[in-house]
Amino acid sequence: MRIEANLILLFWAFSIFSCLCFSVSSVNFGYRFPSSEQVKLTRKSSGTNKLYKTKYFTQILDHFNFNPKSYQKFQHRYLINDTYWGGPKQNSPIFVYTGNEGDIEWFAQNTGFMFDIAPHFQALLVFIEHRFYGKSIPFGGDKDIAYSNASTLGYLTSTQALADYATLMIDLKKNLTAVDAPVVVFGGSYGGMLASWFRLKYPHVAIGALASSAPILNFENITSPYSFNNIITQDFRSESENCYKVIKGSWKKIEDTGKQSGGLELLRKSFRICKNFIDVDTLASWLETAFAYTAMTDYPTPSNFLNPMPAYPVKQMCKAIDDPKSGNDTFAKLYGAASVYYNYSGTATCFNLAYSPDPHGLNMWRWQACTEMIMPTSGSNKESIFPENQWNYSRRAAGCKAFYGVHPRPNWITSEFGGHDIYRVLKRYGSNMIFFNGLRDPWSGGGVLKNISKTIVAIVAEQGAHHVDLRFATKDDPKWLRDVRQMEINIISDWISQYYHDLAHQS
Repeated sequence: MRIEANLILLFWAFSIFSCLCFSVSSVNFGYRFPSSEQVKLTRKSSGTNKLYKTKYFTQILDHFNFNPKSYQKFQHRYLINDTYWGGPKQNSPIFVYTGNEGDIEWFAQNTGFMFDIAPHFQALLVFIEHRFYGKSIPFGGDKDIAYSNASTLGYLTSTQALADYATLMIDLKKNLTAVDAPVVVFGGSYGGMLASWFRLKYPHVAIGALASSAPILNFENITSPYSFNNIITQDFRSESENCYKVIKGSWKKIEDTGKQSGGLELLRKSFRICKNFIDVDTLASWLETAFAYTAMTDYPTPSNFLNPMPAYPVKQMCKAIDDPKSGNDTFAKLYGAASVYYNYSGTATCFNLAYSPDPHGLNMWRWQACTEMIMPTSGSNKESIFPENQWNYSRRAAGCKAFYGVHPRPNWITSEFGGHDIYRVLKRYGSNMIFFNGLRDPWSGGGVLKNISKTIVAIVAEQGAHHVDLRFATKDDPKWLRDVRQMEINIISDWISQYYHDLAHQS
């Protein structure tokens, strides 16, 4: 059995690849950013939502060519909240979220920091959806056409998305008669990468960027492909050496059990898997997903970003594994740990490994992971909590060619946005950027962890998880998290003050 840290269950439609001439477990498509099959949007309809209003902008299909097809249009969704905006006469700021690889409402509802600070800054809030996700679908909004082949999906790129954001914001500011209002962009994870790149590519549109948990260095020959799983390993090992050893030793036991007569049935019963489907690789991937996403979202307060989970869920997983009541039953220990991620609410009666929902419309990340977002994360060394494995670009490329008919361009992102020698290069032409990283987040290995200049600042939290700073504040937030957010507020305030000073001086 080969367990790959990049195989995020069948629910991300990677099961499609099993129909090709190689197995699912042989294809390395990389970890996608946090997402889940169980969480549902809290909003029922636009009429009942108080966080934002839904708007649409007529967007051009191709910003970089002048072919007849380039001028096709599509309806581009964005969300807006003007509750606290001071208005255009005061040139009050506009805070823009650069949308990730999914439904923009999900990200808006999990980016409470922007709502929390809007009154202080008298800011207008705008959340812009990424093209080809949510309801921002080109080709008449028809996903069957938009997702049909490389000819249509070829318009799904980070550069096109950034141009979308710039075009929309320039038009929106004009329509609001707020052309002099300063814009600050925010983003977490892939959205954080986009926020940082937006500041570099469109400095005339945004005066600054807060890029939270943005692994802009997680590309070949910059960040080790072992970094991601090494951090997950350290997260669990720091809680309990026994917890680490139980998980590390479980993969072979699962494999050996699956080979035995009646072994699959024993595994099914041990992990409460529904009767319709089970195999060893899928079960292992299911467990691996739980450990990886729990490490990513090891928040200090209860959360419902992916699934309902308690505060410090890694600690709770290890507590379940170390529970003496489970004796020496490895599978009982693993089931208890997996339940922290998959069934903390206690409502699931069995787990359906063949179920393939995509509630947030995230599955087109496969295309991006096959073209430009080649982010090696699957390496596992001897000390890893996961089985030893080497990052294999050739396997990724073969899968992409077979499924989409395209060859990845692993060096394109660093060619377009930079990344190599970033601490030497970026300080020469960049400014007004915050990079937040929590060191318990596996993606932090590909993040900016040191200050680049006086105006390109890294905020690093030893106990932080994936874009924890962007979450809604709660009364139970630890002091270090409150301090991080206050630092971000202070830096953004300085940007805006400097902008107003420059604007007045210019006038």
